[in-house]
Order: sequence, then structure tokens, then C-alpha cells
Amino acid sequence: MTQDSRPAYPGERLGLPESGPGSLAPMGRRLAALMIDWLIAYGLAALAQRLGLFSERWLSTAVLVIWFALGVLAVRLFSFTPGQLALGLQVVSVGGRAPAGVGRLAIRGLLLAFVIPALFTDIDGRGLHDRLSATAVVRR
Repeated sequence: MTQDSRPAYPGERLGLPESGPGSLAPMGRRLAALMIDWLIAYGLAALAQRLGLFSERWLSTAVLVIWFALGVLAVRLFSFTPGQLALGLQVVSVGGRAPAGVGRLAIRGLLLAFVIPALFTDIDGRGLHDRLSATAVVRR
């Protein structure tokens, strides 16, 4: 494949296989994993609010903070979030980079929290948050 030609399949430019473990995850599975993670964060925030740790007014902020922390810590420690685990996905570094550290994962999480960067995808289907953090979500 030359630099100007289109890849035969998503992930070819990144050196990922076309299918099976290590291949790029489809958008539907990534969105489903994100929804599972949001539901977990919402449940934990509702529990914390019920225990009196903060008022109802702060519930949506708590959900976002818990989702962000869960994402950064889980991906750093295990390379997947609970939602990604449930759907057989994981986050990997691409382009010969070392495994993603807390800084790169925090940037990835912040961009993903804004939603819009995830909508701008490249030819491989990776969102801007993955491109800027040199990561990809693949099948386990």
C-alpha cells in the first residue's frame, strides 16, 4: 500500500489485522461499551449521592467525574474499561508508542467527554481522541 492509496480495510495503516483479536472494534460495540461505562458511573454517583456525599444538584458532575476516573484508571491498569471488558474490547497504543500513560489517557478521556472529537473519525474509524492519544480500540 502506498501513502496515497486507500487501505484495504480499517486498521491496515496501523498494522492491525483485518479481523479477529487485535482488529479495530466496530463503532457500535464501542458505543455500547461507552453506554455501559456511563451506566456504571451513574449508578456509583447515585449511590454516593444516596449516602449523602453530595447533593442532587451535583449528580451530573459526579457522573462525569466518576466516568472519567474509571476510564483513565481502568485503561491504565487493565487496558479496558468495564464496558469494554463486557464487549471484548481493549485500548492499545499504536504507531510504535509505549503503552498509554495516565497523561495520554487523561487527554483521551477529556476529549471523549466533549463527545464532538469522537465524531470526527479518520479513514480507520478512529476518533480524534484516539488519534491525538495514539491509541485504538480493538477486539480482545
